Amino acid sequence: MTLNTAPLQTLHADFAELTLDEALIALRQRFEGKITFSTSFGLEDQVITDAIFRNGLDIEVFTLDTGRNFKETYDTLDATRNKYGKQIKTYYPDTAALEHYVTIKGINAIYESVENRKECCTIRKIEPLNRALKGAQVWITGLRAAQSSFRADMNLFETDAQRELIKFNPLLNATSAQLWGYIRQYAIPYNPLHGQGFPSIGCAPCTRAITEGEDERAGRWWWESHNQECGLHDGTHNPLKKAA
Repeated sequence: MTLNTAPLQTLHADFAELTLDEALIALRQRFEGKITFSTSFGLEDQVITDAIFRNGLDIEVFTLDTGRNFKETYDTLDATRNKYGKQIKTYYPDTAALEHYVTIKGINAIYESVENRKECCTIRKIEPLNRALKGAQVWITGLRAAQSSFRADMNLFETDAQRELIKFNPLLNATSAQLWGYIRQYAIPYNPLHGQGFPSIGCAPCTRAITEGEDERAGRWWWESHNQECGLHDGTHNPLKKAA
């Protein structure tokens, strides 16, 4: 599949003023191939999941179970399945790769070096994500510009050059207040950790609550001090920046 700038410019223009529901419906009408949405059950993901299920859209919703999620995250998964009566496909790490990593390096090797942490992320998240996205034409994400400086430079539609697909970030410019408005309006289940200082929730050993004034993702891999991404979105390319 060839990804170029012109279609992205058209998509950006056509979708820029649409509401979330309108955008997801239009996306399904625009693309004939597989559209998939990855959820980690954060606030953004719950809002998008609700819009997909409530509108009965033919969009696959999946999650990556790293094996080290918070109990509250699993509870949110159950609450979401129970509310909508829909399937959320779950992908797990490759058993052999994970067993080898933990046997050789230990369960908490992530704290010993950046290399170890990245290897853990690759096994638990990136490799399963690659399997989940195989054959997809469009990948919907819950990324928001306000989450971090890295994400502030993203756009509504982008390309993932590594996976040769289009990424759609429908909540890119949404505020926390708007998300909470969605949650209340549609009685959407949400992770209770959001009320305990966790705006961004990943694996339990890799996530802490943040303090006032910190970026929303400052609690992720905090011991590395400078890092806020695990590698899931490293293949993102925004040609519209160059084309503007």
